[in-house]
Amino acid sequence: MSRIFLMLGALFAFLGVAAGAFGAHSLRDVVSSHYLNVFETGVRYQMYHAIGLLLTGLMLDRREDTYFRFAGWMFVTGILLFSGSLYILSLTGKSWVGAITPFGGVSFLAGWFLLILGIFASSKK
Repeated sequence: MSRIFLMLGALFAFLGVAAGAFGAHSLRDVVSSHYLNVFETGVRYQMYHAIGLLLTGLMLDRREDTYFRFAGWMFVTGILLFSGSLYILSLTGKSWVGAITPFGGVSFLAGWFLLILGIFASSKK
């Protein structure tokens, strides 16, 4: 499982850099400054949680733990829902897509909370 999260973390980081470059160089003249900021928020949170996935993979390498596995999947879910919905919103202007974003945010929070629980559980052993 650690290898999956390490690969996904690296992939999401790669895609985050690509999306950031796309936003900076291609979207500036296409979307409003508001939607450019929305897009950049998606990129920023994707990168934060790609790093979180890499850390989760490294932690799983040290110790196989259910908390860490669920944390990793919450980060994946969060990236897809939070960042993905912000990308779609900024590129299409469809405001209803923004209703998905909070579910991604909750997934991010759950992921970090599960990491805390996993670290706490592993320190007791």
